[in-house]
Amino acid sequence: MILKTDCKLFPGNRPCIPNKSEGIMCPDCNYYEAVGMKILIIKLDALGDVLRTTSILPVLKRLYPSSHITWLTRNNAKDIFYNNNLVDQILFIEDIEASQRLLIEKYDLLLHPDASPVSCPLATLVDAKIKKGYVLDKNGKIIPVNNDAIEWLEMGAFDQFKKKNKKTYQQIIHEICGLTYEKDEIQLFLSEIEKEASHKFFVERKLNRYKKIIGINTGAGNRWQYKQWRLDGFEELIEKISPKSEIGILLFGGPCEYERNKYLADKFSFLINTGTNNSLRTFFSLLNLADIVITGDTLALHAATALKKDIICLFGPTSYNEIEDYGRISKIFADLDCLVCYKTRCDFKVTCMGEISAGKIYKCIINILNNTNSSDY
Repeated sequence: MILKTDCKLFPGNRPCIPNKSEGIMCPDCNYYEAVGMKILIIKLDALGDVLRTTSILPVLKRLYPSSHITWLTRNNAKDIFYNNNLVDQILFIEDIEASQRLLIEKYDLLLHPDASPVSCPLATLVDAKIKKGYVLDKNGKIIPVNNDAIEWLEMGAFDQFKKKNKKTYQQIIHEICGLTYEKDEIQLFLSEIEKEASHKFFVERKLNRYKKIIGINTGAGNRWQYKQWRLDGFEELIEKISPKSEIGILLFGGPCEYERNKYLADKFSFLINTGTNNSLRTFFSLLNLADIVITGDTLALHAATALKKDIICLFGPTSYNEIEDYGRISKIFADLDCLVCYKTRCDFKVTCMGEISAGKIYKCIINILNNTNSSDY
């Protein structure tokens, strides 16, 4: 057999890229590279966490240059990995074939940094020489495989530990996986076609008339409703920005933000609504038009971080310490002892997010525009 099935480029059921593009066959192929270390990463939820977990990929490729990395996730996360050459194969938990493959293949290293009852059974069954993260014990309980995974598991179990934590999510995930944390960036890559499409939007909306563009992401997802800032706060902030005609404002959000974004766009005619029913990739490419992004602790935060934007992030019930700022994120939060509660129901008349003032955010915008160092507000 002339096929070299151990090649990293061999897809199994179709011609490889060199054969398709250049007609090259295995005996004469200069692209051949045998699979080195086989690594499996299992990270299913949530979209924002899947995205920021990609920060472990650069160090893995530095340590194991010839490695073959497979990532198991959900179908809704597939667009995160588009154009990402650091991952060799994406599998989806919804596909039964993927689960079957995981039970047949052998891996050198399994990284499962998520104490999830959904993915732990698979992590337990996978045949890997080394496992890092979490599996199930014989009683069906989640347990850490390595000592470095204990801290995160206990933070999930005890609110007291979560509130005291000063480590970023990226540092914690690296430690769970036994990797040295060097502040590698979140990995998100726009294609040239996507850049061209967003440039077309830029031209059509005449955004070149502005010196700076601020993107305001008004939502915060469905799970943590108290991560969302108040609508009247956005109104007040926009009113403060409006006299500065050199600044353009783009509105961002998902389907849940349709009503509030429409309300703001109807009230302020100069706002540019980017839409709330965009695909994930379109959302990323339009977000890339902004110089400054204002958002809560949600997917937009991690996407804007990956796109290397200046960011003003508003925090309430979730941990601001867990966010790696990379020197570009200004964190705004209320001066309250109850922060980092992770509650889905709040008994206070004015919530922690409600305590954040438009004036504080506006001051932060001015500091960024004036290149003044700012971090926590």
